[in-house]
Amino acid sequence: MFSILLCGFATSLFIAWSNVQAATNYQIIDGFNKTVFGAEYSPFGIQTKYIRKFRGTVRFHVKNNSSLNRVSRVRSFIFGLNSQIRGLKTEIVSTRARANFSVYIVDRKDYASTVKKSIYGNERAKAPGKCFVRSIFTTSGIVRSDAIIVSDEGESLFRRCMIEEILQGLGPLNEHTSLHQSMFNDRSRHISFTKFDRYILNMLYDPRLKVGMPMNKVQPLLPRVLGDIRKRF
Repeated sequence: MFSILLCGFATSLFIAWSNVQAATNYQIIDGFNKTVFGAEYSPFGIQTKYIRKFRGTVRFHVKNNSSLNRVSRVRSFIFGLNSQIRGLKTEIVSTRARANFSVYIVDRKDYASTVKKSIYGNERAKAPGKCFVRSIFTTSGIVRSDAIIVSDEGESLFRRCMIEEILQGLGPLNEHTSLHQSMFNDRSRHISFTKFDRYILNMLYDPRLKVGMPMNKVQPLLPRVLGDIRKRF
């Protein structure tokens, strides 16, 4: 059985917060649980409570349909994830057929039509938010993700969309307004890959957290996993 989850950057309302403030272990583990389990948009309201991530190399295909070509920026961010998230390997492939993660760079006027035609193949499909990602997965892992990034509405929105949607497509599909140090919060002001979110992604891709592992079995492992990651950061 396949599950399909969507995440979108839906609002321009920001609240101020200093990312310099150090997060406690409790806050990071709480953030992990709030983003890795469940989803911002869930079909039929069903919330999955098991580990979702890619198994093996994440093969990205980046397609530019925008008047402002930012392909090199997106590719650079994708390649940079190899050094920022231990346990994750990314590469760029030349065609969507070879990819398991497609990224579409579009102008705002083409956002809805790209969602409908390129992602769903359905003219009646909805295109929520300012940008979004769809992930299809089973208990055996994420099968594929597709992200839509808007390029022509300023640098801040582009960076926010690029970083948030690509990161969420790797597994932390949920959002929560309490996570002030995270991009996985539509009310936060962050437009960079925060240290808080680096903790979450490194925890998720730690080999001790197996694909399909239920939430209750993950909890006893998190303190040690986080402790080891803190030593690297």
